[in-house]
Amino acid sequence: MSNREVVVLSVGGVRFLTRASTLQQFPESRLARMLNDDDQEFKLVNGEFFVDRDGTLFSYIMDFLRTLQVSLPTDFSDYERLQREAEFYGLYPLADLLSQQHLLKPRLEILEVRFSLQEMQAFFRIFGSCSTTIETLAERITVFTGQQSGQSWNSPFPSQKPLVPLPLERPSHHDMVFQCGTDCSAGDQFVARYVSIKPDNRKLINGTNVLGLLLDTLLKDGFRLISTRMVSSEEKVECYSFERMKMPTGLTVTVNHTPGSSGVAQAKRSQVQKGK
Repeated sequence: MSNREVVVLSVGGVRFLTRASTLQQFPESRLARMLNDDDQEFKLVNGEFFVDRDGTLFSYIMDFLRTLQVSLPTDFSDYERLQREAEFYGLYPLADLLSQQHLLKPRLEILEVRFSLQEMQAFFRIFGSCSTTIETLAERITVFTGQQSGQSWNSPFPSQKPLVPLPLERPSHHDMVFQCGTDCSAGDQFVARYVSIKPDNRKLINGTNVLGLLLDTLLKDGFRLISTRMVSSEEKVECYSFERMKMPTGLTVTVNHTPGSSGVAQAKRSQVQKGK
């Protein structure tokens, strides 16, 4: 390979090796012009381009050039400094993305589970600050109902009679309500409600077992239990509060490389999850 196919940069004392084509993703940028010796800011010393800038921040710029995505750690806070670096290198599409900090910063997500036992029934209500999370969780929870005799109402296994799935009650986009257990019907018959939470295939009727599975599911989804309390001692309503850092929907850039194009870039959202 020729010397121009592999480029070595020393940015603030930090060494980077990359392909020339990577630096030429945006032909109008200073990094692309550097390869043509068109920018005096970049000094060629012993075969390496020396740049007196922040080497740590430049690692994020190189990652952007390689992936065309903004990929930052969850604890990253130097958005203004990185934006200035992007502007220095003439990478204005990256600078534009960094100016949208509200789309890039992770947000604290709160979720609350309320649980109560009343005789042979258990009642659940889940509140969440993110409606998308509640919607996803609602798709994983199924309540099945059916009738069975009083002798088998406490059985851990559903009766052989067919069970009918019930829709969850959704008072708003931010909460859901469901219940399990048995309710007395006519004669020796009971209406039984079982709960299943994917990917677990069991159909559980015992409220305590459902609560345990629900809490375990939330912990596996990245939530952290921060408090437990009794909301109402008379009604025995227990409250479990969770939190997690919700990563934003990713931002990426598409580059127009059609003949005669100068590398026009357009920002758009993607479903790539950010963070390192």
